[in-house]
Amino acid sequence: MMNPYSEKKLKALSINDLVGMKKTGEKITCLTVYDASFSSLLDRVGIDVMLVGDSLGMVIQGQASTIPVTVEHMIYHSQCVSRVRQRAFIITDLPFSSYSTTEKALDNAARIMQQGGAQMVKLEGPHFKVIQHLAEQGIPVCAHLGLLPQSINQLGSYKVQGKEPVSAEQILNDALKVEESGAAMLVLECIPALLAAEISKVLSIPVIGIGAGVDCDGQVLVLYDILNINSGRRPKFYRDFIGEAGSIEQAVALYHQAVKQCQYPAVEHCY
Repeated sequence: MMNPYSEKKLKALSINDLVGMKKTGEKITCLTVYDASFSSLLDRVGIDVMLVGDSLGMVIQGQASTIPVTVEHMIYHSQCVSRVRQRAFIITDLPFSSYSTTEKALDNAARIMQQGGAQMVKLEGPHFKVIQHLAEQGIPVCAHLGLLPQSINQLGSYKVQGKEPVSAEQILNDALKVEESGAAMLVLECIPALLAAEISKVLSIPVIGIGAGVDCDGQVLVLYDILNINSGRRPKFYRDFIGEAGSIEQAVALYHQAVKQCQYPAVEHCY
């Protein structure tokens, strides 16, 4: 497959570029990444956004959840990714309990950006005051609604959110409010496709889905999942791209192409 970015100098994407993609209807591709080698590979293929996710706790560290991941872990892996990145926009997760107050959130977000090289931080849940405080200090924030992995001890299990009318309305209202609070992007995880489509339509910021249907402005998956490396439970939105492609780089390229052409997620991947 031809790489559209191989013969020209790469310019780092900004949040304005991603907003522009939403406006023109071009789907945004995003994958998690934790090291320099994969950072370079994803850039070669043309992936738009690289998420340094706290999912590294499970896929890199062998933890049972994301809870043990620390700010220091996130800074280290962000450094690995940002050192070689040329084009893709870099988002880094604020890990569990690192944004329990506005002051704590600002300190940790600033470290992740200054030391780690992230362009944006992501936090889970409707933390409107924290989002507003970070945005006022010039720190771009990606909100995250629906299934919240850092809240697994409260949820009890990983399950679809927003299936009932009351919870669906709450997620919609929270989405509107996180944008109003200053969030520059939103991730929706494991919610019904129709609800995600409505949220994507009414928000002006890019909405990235994972298990949230094809009508989001973009898609994100855990890199190791598309490569069929993760041996854990496979969610409904799982697709074995490596099995279809035959090589790692071709698998990433196939994912990139499938999202751009609205071929992924398909109906069988949606709730």
